[in-house]
Amino acid sequence: MDSRKRNIVIALMVAMFLAAVEGTVVTTAVPTIVKDLQGFGIISLVFSAYFLTSAISTPIYGKLSDLYGRKNILSIGIIIFLIGSILCGLSQTMYMLIGFRAIQGLGAGAIFTVTYTIVGDVFTLEERPKVQGSLGAVWGIASLVGPFLGGTLIDMLSWHWIFFINIPFGILSVILIQRNLKETFEKKKHNIDFAGVITLSMAMIIFMNIFLSTENIKFNHNIFIVISVLITIILLLAFYKIERKAKEPIIPFDIFTKRSTIVNLISFLISAIMIGANVYMPIYIQNILGFNAKISGLALLPMSISWLIASVVLGKCSIRYGGKAVILISNAVLLISTILLPTLGINSPLILVLIYVFIIGLGFGGAFTTLTIIIQESVEYNKRGAATATNSLLRTLGQTIGVSVFGSIFNLYIIKYFTQLGIKGVDPSNLYKSSAYNNALTGEQIKLSINSSLHVVFIIFIVISSLSLILSIIMPKIAGMDKTTA
Repeated sequence: MDSRKRNIVIALMVAMFLAAVEGTVVTTAVPTIVKDLQGFGIISLVFSAYFLTSAISTPIYGKLSDLYGRKNILSIGIIIFLIGSILCGLSQTMYMLIGFRAIQGLGAGAIFTVTYTIVGDVFTLEERPKVQGSLGAVWGIASLVGPFLGGTLIDMLSWHWIFFINIPFGILSVILIQRNLKETFEKKKHNIDFAGVITLSMAMIIFMNIFLSTENIKFNHNIFIVISVLITIILLLAFYKIERKAKEPIIPFDIFTKRSTIVNLISFLISAIMIGANVYMPIYIQNILGFNAKISGLALLPMSISWLIASVVLGKCSIRYGGKAVILISNAVLLISTILLPTLGINSPLILVLIYVFIIGLGFGGAFTTLTIIIQESVEYNKRGAATATNSLLRTLGQTIGVSVFGSIFNLYIIKYFTQLGIKGVDPSNLYKSSAYNNALTGEQIKLSINSSLHVVFIIFIVISSLSLILSIIMPKIAGMDKTTA
């Protein structure tokens, strides 16, 4: 790999780190922010706004990168992200912060999509596994560095600096991309599919809002869900008709073959497991085993290491033995790892957790890297951005829906545990505070209730990974990563 390609890798890793670390840094800083800005009641909107705008902008950036080149669109996305970061750092109220987080999310949408598209353009099939593995490992590094970085900046300066720190790294990334990424594409006037953009955006906002904001709904919960689903379906049908007639559709429907549809479904399912593991393994380590946040962060390090190893090793195997074989192996490993999780108990040794987390990382690394390569190789250059963006959108939806469903089930089974003991009125969101005024609630019971609920969530992981394995079995064979579509 020459110096130009190495500089591109550095630029892409820096850009990806910016978007990935923002989630963990903000999570660490939230208690300080809400205390300063007086906004505990709307704390979830700080995250919801970021998720929403990054999700709805993902397919838009993918198409724009096909039309106007990856370099400029990614640079614009990073600049929007930096503008959002600066404004977040200057926020004086919670509502300002929420609005500016939405701007940040708009920029993050480009980073999540165009970086992987650039990898598909610039690097050979042999080089891609290593590069994509490095990008995947960035997420693991961000989960480790984020809490430490956030805590340090808050202690030494203030919470405002968790946003300002993005500026030098973002500028460095833009400079490296502009200097090293050489593109040749036909410059001509394009017809932007504004109707498609607006319709898809509205559909995604309404659909994702079901999972991001239902806890704040004041009227009947079921009515809200039914109305939202119906409106989403109507908008998606309108979007389909618009895209069929558009000269430059935001999502060309000919990218959806049997193979790519199955790949996108697998990506959706695995992303749900990934967010679940990242959220609930630290809860297990801290609330059940009793370790602090720093230890729980370090305990996820084996996942990042094995993710990188699997990305490189299995990514190369996909070229020799075909993508389907690698995805089958990765899903089988992932299923084994999820089957192991329910064996964890209140007295399990930490080393056992580290082993399980390492195995999970092997499954994620092999699957995500190969799935991305398959998606990119199944379409021509001028549709690669749209195809990669659609896959990224499905991953985001998998994470958003997954974390919401897991959270609801987790809370439900905590309540169910105490109900079976004859203790009613327990609020899972204030579980430890409840024990202060409810003498019937002991610390041991709280630990057992969380452990019981976690096991239910782990069993759901098994079900999802089983579905993913079945899909990988019925997926059309991809011998030698050929470019033919199925």
